[in-house]
Amino acid sequence: MTRSIIHSLRYLCQFLISLLLAMILHPAYGHSEEQLQLHQHQALQQEQGQTASVGLDEHLGNKIPLDLVFRDESGKGVRLGELVTGPTIILPVYYSCTNVCNFLQAGLARALPQIKARPGTEYRVISISFDETENPQQAARSKRMYLTSMNTPFPEDGWRFLTGDAAAIHSLTAAVGYRFQRQGRDFIHPVASFIVAKDGTIVRYLYGTSFLPKDLSLALLEAREGKTGKTIRTVMDFCFSFDPKGKTYVFNLFRVSATVVILCAVGFLAFLILGGKKRVKKS
Repeated sequence: MTRSIIHSLRYLCQFLISLLLAMILHPAYGHSEEQLQLHQHQALQQEQGQTASVGLDEHLGNKIPLDLVFRDESGKGVRLGELVTGPTIILPVYYSCTNVCNFLQAGLARALPQIKARPGTEYRVISISFDETENPQQAARSKRMYLTSMNTPFPEDGWRFLTGDAAAIHSLTAAVGYRFQRQGRDFIHPVASFIVAKDGTIVRYLYGTSFLPKDLSLALLEAREGKTGKTIRTVMDFCFSFDPKGKTYVFNLFRVSATVVILCAVGFLAFLILGGKKRVKKS
């Protein structure tokens, strides 16, 4: 029995060494976070007529100014901190846009019903116009359009549509690194949204007009605070990682699979050792 345990231990050690070497040499481990952060959103610079003053510089970890005052859909002044009371998805748009801003908000409207978190209580969405000439009537019209397009009940307080003056707009966009430029009646601007925690900390940027419910759910988890949130964040960081190049959350299949294999191997080893000791005592 002792000889069989030694052989089992030998094979188990060889297997674990091979597994660790594979993890070290795997391409996924050859790229540091710093290298991935070097991606410069080249797609934003390919649009014809776009100038160097238009783009997006990620300010992850910075806080947006929650004391800024905007106007809501009814024309009432509202402080940003009154709306950012938890994880919040913020969309920089302008309501008269007939192109990507419509696609951006429509894409989010399609994804929101698939999120299990409760809108208005566990998270909120805010569309903010960066066109200072737009008014609350336009904001209210956009709100009716996108809430109606969901074809499912969605609380009105769960998605707010704001307008504001130039000073408030530029204070917010500067804080998040969002640079845009007027071109006639239209704007050249990045197509992106960002998610903040209840204290205004920027935790994630999402790019494009299509939203994966998985990406939204995980980004909202990142923005959640408190003891439970930290526990979830630890598990999430282990199982998922955000790929800055692909702009999506990627399941760490290799890491999770390796952990499961190692735990099973350790359990099997413990079974052999404890089982061998019991047999020796009986004999």
